[in-house]
Amino acid sequence: MRIRYSLTLTAATLALATVVAACGGSGTKAGGGSAVKGTPERGGTVTVAEESGASPNDIFPLQPATNENGYNVNLTEGEWPTLVSIGVGANSVINPKESLYSSLTWSDNDSVITIGLKSWKWSDGAPITSRDFSFVYNLLRANYNDWIDYSPGLFPADVTKVETPNPHTVVIHLNRSYNPDFYVDDVLYYVPLLPQHAWDKTSLTGAAGNADETTAGAKAVWNFLQKQGADMATFATSPLWKVVDGPWKLSQFQSDGYYSWVPNTSYSGAAKPVLSKVIFTPFTTDAAEMDTLRSGTTLTVAPLPLNDVGQIGELKSEGYSVASVPTPGVAEIVPNLWNAQAGPLLKQLYVRQALEYMINRPQIESAVFHGYADPGNGAVPTTYGQQWASPLEKSGGPYPYSVSKAEAVLKANGWKVVPGGTDTCQRPGTAAGDCGAGVTAGEKLQFQLLYASGSADYDQMNAAIQTSEAQGGIHLTLKAEPFNTLVATTSTCDAQSHPASTCNNWQLQQFGYQPYPVDPSGSGIFNTNAVSNYGGYSSPQMDQLINQTEYGSSSSAFFAYEDYAAQQLPWLWLPNQSSVFVYKSNLAGFAPASPFDFTLNPEVWYYVKSAS
Repeated sequence: MRIRYSLTLTAATLALATVVAACGGSGTKAGGGSAVKGTPERGGTVTVAEESGASPNDIFPLQPATNENGYNVNLTEGEWPTLVSIGVGANSVINPKESLYSSLTWSDNDSVITIGLKSWKWSDGAPITSRDFSFVYNLLRANYNDWIDYSPGLFPADVTKVETPNPHTVVIHLNRSYNPDFYVDDVLYYVPLLPQHAWDKTSLTGAAGNADETTAGAKAVWNFLQKQGADMATFATSPLWKVVDGPWKLSQFQSDGYYSWVPNTSYSGAAKPVLSKVIFTPFTTDAAEMDTLRSGTTLTVAPLPLNDVGQIGELKSEGYSVASVPTPGVAEIVPNLWNAQAGPLLKQLYVRQALEYMINRPQIESAVFHGYADPGNGAVPTTYGQQWASPLEKSGGPYPYSVSKAEAVLKANGWKVVPGGTDTCQRPGTAAGDCGAGVTAGEKLQFQLLYASGSADYDQMNAAIQTSEAQGGIHLTLKAEPFNTLVATTSTCDAQSHPASTCNNWQLQQFGYQPYPVDPSGSGIFNTNAVSNYGGYSSPQMDQLINQTEYGSSSSAFFAYEDYAAQQLPWLWLPNQSSVFVYKSNLAGFAPASPFDFTLNPEVWYYVKSAS
C-alpha cells in the first residue's frame, strides 16, 4: 500500500504549523477503539471509503515485479489468504485459527519445514491439498524474479526440494538454517495457496493439467495468469477468479477502484462472514470523502484525513466511533541513485545526510499528522513492535532536524551554501573535502520530488519539506501525479537496469510508505537488487547485516542492521502516519484490531442492535 499528494508553501515552516493546527481544530484524539456491545444481527451491507489513489489494478495474487501498486493486496487478501494469518484482536501475532496450516515444525538444525495443511476446501468444493502448494512453488521457482514479494536468496531460491508425501503434508528443504520466527513471519507470510485444479492452464478454454511441473510449462502458466490478472474488465466475471479459499468472493469491480465482496459460502475457516456484502468505494479527494461522511448516511467505515481530526467530535454526534492503529511500515523518500542527472549527487552519503538533517520530522509529526504518526527516525518504526526498535532509533535517530549540521556537512564537502538560494559545488573532485565522483564544478543542489496526488496531509508535508530544505540552499521542485500514473511511469533503477525511459523520469520519489511484515527487517527492500529497492542502493555490508537477521535471532544482530540502515540512508526517513478510521457505532468487530488486518478482515464485522 502506498499513496499521497502536493501544495506550494511560501511561508516559513513555523507558519505551516500554525495554519495546519488552526485548520485541524482541537478535537478529541482517537485511541485504538473499543469493542461494540449489543445483540448481533445477521446480514447487512458495509460501505468502506477508500483513500484517494487506492485503486487496485491486478487480481492475480502473485503480483508481478513490474507492478508496484501496493493496493492490489487489499483486493486479493480476502479471496486468497496466505499460509500465515497475522492479527488476533489488537495483537500483531499469528492467528492459528485463520492460518491455512494446522501444524508447522522445524527440523535438521532449522533447515527443514514440515507443514500440515488444514482440511479446507476451495469455493467450488475441491479440497485444498499439498498439490496447491507445489503448484505455487513451481510457478515461483520458474518466475521468482518477476514476483513483487521475492527477496534475494529467499523463497523459492533457497529451496532445494519440496516433498508432498500426502495430500495434507508439505516438506520444504532449505539450503541453510534460518531463524524460524523470521522465516514464518517474513517469508511464508507472503505465500498463498492457489487452486492447481483450476488454474494450471494456459488458456481460458483449456483444461487444467500439470503444466507447472516443467520449467517451460510453469512459465507459460505464469504468463497466462499474469495476463488475465491484469485484465481489469474481467476481474468480477472470469471463471478463474471465482475459485477462492478466503472468506470473500468478488462480486463487482470498476476501473476507478470501486469493488464489492460477497461471502464465500464454502469458506472453511472459523471466521465466516456475517455481513451480506462489503463495498469499497474510492474518493478522488479528502474533501469529497469528508462531505460524504458529514452526511452520515452512505459510509460505514472511512479513513479520517488527519487535517480533519478536529471534526472527530462532530462525527461522533453523527453516530460514528473513532479508532487508530500504527501503520506497519516505514515512510520514505526514495533517492534514485541511477538517474542520469541527479544520481551522482544522490550517491554521495553527505548529500543524503544534508537532505535528512533538513527534514523537520517532529514538526511534520505534530503539525501535519497531529501526533498520529511514527516519528520516522530510521528504517524501523518505533510505534509498533517495540522489541525491534534500537536504542538509537528510540532516542531520535542519527539525523535530528538541524539546518546548521546540514550546512556544515555540505561545506565540508566542497559546497558553497546559499540559504534561501541554491547551493553550488565549488570543489569538484574525489579527494577528501571535494564534492565527489561525477559532480561537476558549479553544479546546483536541486532535485525534483515526485509523489502521488490526492491527500491534503501529504500536500502539506511535502510543502514543509520543500521549505525546510530551502533553508540550507537545497532547491526542491514538487510534482504530484495520480498514484497509478506514478507507479506506471517510473520503475526500479539499479546498476543492472536503469533505462532512461523510466529511470530519468524521477530523482526523488515518495510512494507513501513501504509495508512491513511482523518482523520489520530490510529483506527484499535494501538488499542489492531487491525488488523493492527502487533507487538502486547497494552495499555489501548492508547485505551481510540483513542476512544475519534472517539466519539468527539475536537482538544485537537486528539492531546492527537497523542502525546501519538509519545511518546510511538508502532512503530518506519520514514520519509515517497512523491509520485513523471512523466507523458506525453499531458496527462490531472493527475495533480493536492489529495493524496487519485493520479494515482487511470484514469477515469478523457485524451489526448489533442497540442495547435497550
